[in-house]
Amino acid sequence: MYTGELWKENPSALRDFDENALLRSINGALALRPAIENIIDEIWNNDFDGIWFIGIGGTYASCMQAEVYMRGHSALPVYCENAAEFVTTGNRRFTSQSVVICSSESGTTKEMADMFRKVHEAGAGIFAFVDTPDTVLAQNADWLISYPKNEQLKFYMVCNYLMHLNHEFDDYEEYNRQMETYLAKGLVNAEKESDSWARKYAGITAAGLKEHPDMPHYFIASGSLYGAAYSAAMCYWAEQLWIRTVCISAQDFFHGMQEVIEKNVPVLVFVGEDEQRPLAERAARFLPKVCSNYAVIDTSEFAMDGIDDRYRGTISHLIMRAVMNRVDAWLEYELRHPRTIRRYYRQFEY
Repeated sequence: MYTGELWKENPSALRDFDENALLRSINGALALRPAIENIIDEIWNNDFDGIWFIGIGGTYASCMQAEVYMRGHSALPVYCENAAEFVTTGNRRFTSQSVVICSSESGTTKEMADMFRKVHEAGAGIFAFVDTPDTVLAQNADWLISYPKNEQLKFYMVCNYLMHLNHEFDDYEEYNRQMETYLAKGLVNAEKESDSWARKYAGITAAGLKEHPDMPHYFIASGSLYGAAYSAAMCYWAEQLWIRTVCISAQDFFHGMQEVIEKNVPVLVFVGEDEQRPLAERAARFLPKVCSNYAVIDTSEFAMDGIDDRYRGTISHLIMRAVMNRVDAWLEYELRHPRTIRRYYRQFEY
């Protein structure tokens, strides 16, 4: 006889978690470094006038992370564009000497295909990470790397090498030695360490949704974690779990959005370790004054053995994704809602 009790057979099991597969996936992405460097070397030697990270939806979130990272660390001309806006509005700074960096899991996203055509009409080049080979985007990239997942990590590998070439990353080799030795295990451990909390948080969130199904959940973040929050709210909770969400930057939170936060409004704050950490900390300090239904995820609470503290700001978004992997897995169970189903997305023409 069976009941609906959670993991009655193995209460300590992590849901939807394969440690060995995760280790292979992250280390496989890190092993792409020579291929990435070879492509960037070719781009570097062609006298580009700008690096453009362009995406849509989740890939746009990753582009925002890359741009804010470069903005604070490099003098190189680096820009971020939403693919649909770029196609309709364009950008007068974009020229035939510009280079686009982008990513796609499916290789068939309409807005990205339209962007490819516009970029090539301008005579510019595209370096694409496309998970699925033999797709329209893979076939039309000027430089292509096909390797699944790890989009945010791959983008930062591009950024780091660009800064190294521009003499802005003197300890590039030591940085990569630490990442290639310790990052995968550290991210796996972050998932393990956060699982118990994530399970409880998912249960609380699911209970709140049952009581107030129309109340939105607010995500607050800054710096590289704003892209993480944007992606978590829109691509994971809204698209995959059908939860109403609002994502707001910590710096804008105090200029309007704070007025709609009340005692029972659910809020989740992402606190990272880059230069914009104080902005998220300010929001986290404010919330207890007006709200009793908030949670804070602070990446500094997770050990990353072997990785220097000075590098943690470059991987905060990866740690946050590890924690949210656990939250999403348990929300899927609590809501009895498979994350693979969609009502509208790619279900018909629109």
